Amino acid sequence: MLNALALPMLFSILAGLYGYLRFPGRRPALLLNLLLILLVGAGGHWYQPDTALFNLLLIHSTAVFFMLLHHVQTPMPVAERIERP
Repeated sequence: MLNALALPMLFSILAGLYGYLRFPGRRPALLLNLLLILLVGAGGHWYQPDTALFNLLLIHSTAVFFMLLHHVQTPMPVAERIERP
């Protein structure tokens, strides 16, 4: 199972970090996709437990956790209302 999930999960970490930093407006959808990939990895670990896969899941979940934590702490820009006479 590790062979099937190693490269997609490493790619999702790198691409997710790039997308998170480059496109701030798409962060909620990106974080949702990263969480879904993490769930697929957790399902693979449940199906065939392996220490290396667990370590990969730990690295992936740590990256997603810190991106999610940063997203929650980042203030949203307030839209200004323009009064027309």
